[in-house]
Amino acid sequence: MAQFESRNITMMMDLYELTMAYGYFREGEEARKTRASFDVFFRRHPDGGGFSIFAGLEQIVEYIEAMHFSPADIDYLRSLSLFDEDFLDYLARYRFTGDIRAFREGTIMYPEEPILTVTAPIIDAQLVETALLAEINHQSLIATKTRRIVRAAGGRVVSDFGARRAHNVDAAVYGARAAYIGGAASTATVLAGQLFGIPVSGTMAHSWVMYYDDEYTAFKKYAETYPDNAVFLVDTYDVIHSGIPNAIRAAKDVLDPLGKRLKGVRIDSGDLAYLSKRVRTMLDAAGLSDCKIIASNSLDEYTISSILNAQGGKIDAFGVGERLITSKSEPVFGAVYKLAAVEKDGEILAKIKVSETVEKITNPGRKKVYRIYDAEGHAIADLLTLADETPDMTKPYRYIDPKKPWKHRFFTNCTARELQEDVIKNGKFVSKQPSLEEIRAYVKAQLDREIWQEEQRFENPHTHYLDMSPAYYEMKLALLNEMQQY
Repeated sequence: MAQFESRNITMMMDLYELTMAYGYFREGEEARKTRASFDVFFRRHPDGGGFSIFAGLEQIVEYIEAMHFSPADIDYLRSLSLFDEDFLDYLARYRFTGDIRAFREGTIMYPEEPILTVTAPIIDAQLVETALLAEINHQSLIATKTRRIVRAAGGRVVSDFGARRAHNVDAAVYGARAAYIGGAASTATVLAGQLFGIPVSGTMAHSWVMYYDDEYTAFKKYAETYPDNAVFLVDTYDVIHSGIPNAIRAAKDVLDPLGKRLKGVRIDSGDLAYLSKRVRTMLDAAGLSDCKIIASNSLDEYTISSILNAQGGKIDAFGVGERLITSKSEPVFGAVYKLAAVEKDGEILAKIKVSETVEKITNPGRKKVYRIYDAEGHAIADLLTLADETPDMTKPYRYIDPKKPWKHRFFTNCTARELQEDVIKNGKFVSKQPSLEEIRAYVKAQLDREIWQEEQRFENPHTHYLDMSPAYYEMKLALLNEMQQY
């Protein structure tokens, strides 16, 4: 089977999803029709941060809409000798028929809240688990990491240079999409530009310089080819004694007579802070004060912050590779998919996972999650309620802090916005898919206007609270008490 010919990724699932689905199938028609709700949530922010960004919803919708088992898939499953022919015939005719509610893509999100909920016949709900988590965990991780890097850059351009360091071609392409959502200005990955309309950027590699007999000739040839977008890589041999002098010479000899300017020089190795300060002085002295200095080479939010703030580096833009595309400092996001409720005989039964590890106890039942805003429009908390509750914010609203339930606390002069919205109903996409530019702008708007700056700092960020309505808290507590018999 060729990897990319008529590609069907329905089978991108863990085997236990199929074995459990088969078990439900064997229980008969009533079991197959039983509807269950599963929540996707995560337990902590990567890198000790104060917020995360929800990304990957567009790819989830595409997966759900295209979900089917091909004849080749059925033949492979038959070869495992795990399933009878009735079940294989069921899979051959399978289409997802459930519902999905989710945060809008690009929403700032926090631990323990349901960012996406699947409510579907139990087999449907079980089969989609791995694909949903793969999309959310990867793109949310990269979007969140990129936002940290963009914040460290303090308004300077950040570009995704990560494709060759990504874990595979899909990670490169969808990682570029997530990086753009997180605030990267462009990508070097051409396929991501083609698929998603992301601006692409890139100039030359060291091999271009090494191919020619001397560095000046390499720069001269490039300037003649791209007079409107000449950016030279100046660290192939010696930045200070060779790269910059030859860049200045090529600019004077080739670009000046054409009325063009040298757009930039890139440094890809060495002490970036020290070299950038020396380079800035040399360029300014040569009348090239408008020439940008671009830095790359194993950068992340910590090295960028140090270069700019602690060391006074003179860098205008950053190309960030492996530490963005792999989120090297924290390469796993950690979203999980847990059963929250089962509908039997017209009754919705809340389900809870109990653990000796307190943070692994789930928030049970079908529920709503609201973002609570103060009078100035700042997001001060998120709130879990029962599915049939609507918090009345026209008067002081009592809520429960689950970590300090003995305290009487109220939201006063606040507003509430429900975060989940219908995405798929009865297997059909029912929402409006925002453009990538709209998702990217939505992220920025939230961080600029709604989310406290204290939540966005790298060290000891402020905690965004997840509170509960009194009714929801009592339901969870009652369920925990009931579970004590086990």
